Amino acid sequence: TNFHLPESTLLMLVSALAGREKIMAAYAEAVKERYRFFSFGDAMFIY
Repeated sequence: TNFHLPESTLLMLVSALAGREKIMAAYAEAVKERYRFFSFGDAMFIY
C-alpha cells in the first residue's frame, strides 16, 4: 500500500506481520528521504 500515518490501522496491520521496530525503522527512513503520503505517494516502500 501507500505510505500511511504511523498510528493508522494499515500500518498496524503491517507491523503485526513484520514487527513494529522494523516497520518504524523503515518509516523513519522514508520520512528522512521525504517519501510522500497517501494518494500523493511517489513510491512504495517494500521492506
